[in-house]
Amino acid sequence: MSSPPTIDDLDALATIYPHRSPAHFKVVRPQIEQRIQLVRTWGIKPGEKVLEIGCGQGDCTIVLAAAVGDTGSVTAVDPASLDYGSPFTLKEAQTHLRASSLGPRMNFVQADPLQFLKDTTEHYTTERYTTERYTTAVLAQCSWYFAKPEVFVNTLAALLTRVDRVCISEYSLTASDYRAVAHVLAALAQASLEVRKPTSTSNVRTVLSPIRLREAAEAAGWKVEQETTERPPEGMLDGKWEVDTVLDKGFLAQVEKAVSDEKERSVVLAARDAVQGAYGILQDRAESVRTMDIWVATLVPIVA
Repeated sequence: MSSPPTIDDLDALATIYPHRSPAHFKVVRPQIEQRIQLVRTWGIKPGEKVLEIGCGQGDCTIVLAAAVGDTGSVTAVDPASLDYGSPFTLKEAQTHLRASSLGPRMNFVQADPLQFLKDTTEHYTTERYTTERYTTAVLAQCSWYFAKPEVFVNTLAALLTRVDRVCISEYSLTASDYRAVAHVLAALAQASLEVRKPTSTSNVRTVLSPIRLREAAEAAGWKVEQETTERPPEGMLDGKWEVDTVLDKGFLAQVEKAVSDEKERSVVLAARDAVQGAYGILQDRAESVRTMDIWVATLVPIVA
């Protein structure tokens, strides 16, 4: 087995992440590049013991594992079924990563984050490290998967006595590049539909803007120590995927099924129309959808 790559080796990290072809590698590479941006902004250091909430297939996990080095570790928790995900399921992706040179630094756990925190006693704190070393919980673009804001607040509250800081990122609902406007509108269109369902399996279940994320953090006993907004790398396709989801005919079928009130349905359909309009402008210019800006922040406990 080759030596584990460092956080400075984008291509090596992207190569480790599962992909089926050179074409798929071109999709994976910007995803990993964006995670590297996050980890650098947060300042994850060698020797840290990181708890990652909402790890999914592990694209941020491998970058964290590269950053913490041989003396650190990453415990990555996700509640989704192991057969969830495409083109690789969580089980396939996580098994592949565990077999890589970074595998010994990673531990994947399928569990509800709140339940995991209740069932474990390990403290991800800095007692075993020097003052330059930090130990951190990471939530990388996962808050929209929470069933409702209350669950997100409760998760942050449960982390308060277990970690020294929380590093968080989420889509900011802003578009510093006009090509990302369609992505912003698509996220809101999906949210306007999903809020009317009793349960949701969408990528957009609970939309929390940076303002609402700050409020949630404060309610849980955290404050923002530093924050910034970053533009994702060119080629990161999350925006395209969400726009495609809204413009697909299946979205209209879901509206028919989930939204019975005529006035409410008109709102959801108008939101979809707005996505169609923004996408049409790009088509007329022979341009592609870009992914919206990403809010990146570090939270520390509020000291009374």
